Amino acid sequence: MDSSSLPVTTASSSKSERRSKSKNLHNTSKSSVIMAFLSCLAWLYIAGRLWQDAENRMLLANLLKKNSGQRPKVLTVEDKLMVLGCKDLERRIVEAEMELTFAKSQGYLRKQLQESGTSSGKKLLAVIGVYTGFGGRLRRNIIRGSWMSQADDLAKLEERGIVVRFVIGRSANRGDSLDRNIDEENRAMKDFLILDHHEEDQEELPKKAKFFFSTAVQMWDADFYVKVDDNIDLKLDGLIELLQSRQGQDSAYIGCMKSGEVVTEEGRPWYEPEWWKFGDQKSYFRHAAGSIFVLSKNLAQYININSASLKAYAHDDISVGSWMMGLQATYIDDSSLCCTYSRQGTHEYECFPGNVTVDQLPTGEKVLNKAVWKVIVANKCSCTFEEVKLFCAGFQSVKTINSSVIFKSENLCLVNDGLPIYPHTEVTFTYAWNRKIALIPFSLQEYCS
Repeated sequence: MDSSSLPVTTASSSKSERRSKSKNLHNTSKSSVIMAFLSCLAWLYIAGRLWQDAENRMLLANLLKKNSGQRPKVLTVEDKLMVLGCKDLERRIVEAEMELTFAKSQGYLRKQLQESGTSSGKKLLAVIGVYTGFGGRLRRNIIRGSWMSQADDLAKLEERGIVVRFVIGRSANRGDSLDRNIDEENRAMKDFLILDHHEEDQEELPKKAKFFFSTAVQMWDADFYVKVDDNIDLKLDGLIELLQSRQGQDSAYIGCMKSGEVVTEEGRPWYEPEWWKFGDQKSYFRHAAGSIFVLSKNLAQYININSASLKAYAHDDISVGSWMMGLQATYIDDSSLCCTYSRQGTHEYECFPGNVTVDQLPTGEKVLNKAVWKVIVANKCSCTFEEVKLFCAGFQSVKTINSSVIFKSENLCLVNDGLPIYPHTEVTFTYAWNRKIALIPFSLQEYCS
């Protein structure tokens, strides 16, 4: 039988089909693995490029940020308009300040006050402001009974071109008995210049000069403005002669010129809280002593115009001296305004009582539940003072600790048992009371060696 004609069995046929399918599956899985491998390579490549691009972007961003501060800012139209507007406003403010300064220098405020009746309208030689306080009535009465009444009364004194006023501020408790007493005394005597915007307090004393000179230069037209303490025995005729000899001299800063060590220890007399501003040498600049000094009209006007920006230190004489340093002021050191001076043709000297100072410090001790206060009576003059007495209403009530140093008689105490207080020395004593009381040097007798 011919083999070609033999029939093909079903078993052999199915075996052939399985081999064919197995081969196809093997080929398909191989191609899938290859495709997956290629896909992984492509993904790694793309991820690497993206990571590199991210680093490049970060580097570029940092460079741009660094360079942006160095490049000039591009201003928008709104920014430019704002800058121009601010500059224009600043220019107008400067012009207004210059116009105000010029108006004040031309006497605008004085003319305005003349129209309202607050200025005398007469050209004066000097306005003398006598600094006083709420407890200074005794001193005021002493002055009224001495040099202030040498011209009979204030009206006759003003005819000579001299205005004298006691200068005082207001109480911290406006309208209290302190203010009412001053108002009542002023109605009776009519010799006060009351600074309504100044608080009369020891800590505010350095600012008093700004208020006094500003008010005085607005109220009176004078060649000079004089500040005097109320414990000064002023020789009025000698002061008038001095000022007349200096008439027509602008920028005159007249006084007993001095300088000295800055007190840096808190608790000591004349302590300066801002001592570090005076340099490593801790020495004051040259300035007029605070008991009495004189400013010419233009210097007083300067204080009036710039009072809001003038710095005040712990003491008024230092404050005024610091204001004068920045100006073309002419410093005039006149010995007649110092604590000692020589009269012409003689060898007589005179000491101002104001050169005997009284300072008080708490000791921290107590006697009978009352605080103990240490009193330092210092003679800063080159004269010798005898029978130095201190006055205080109510002093008879306090308990003296060391009675050998002081002798009490009602409201007076005799310092150092009547022994002299020599030049540049001090005497100390203590007393006990529930508060510090004001002690005023009084009834001094002095001589100079």
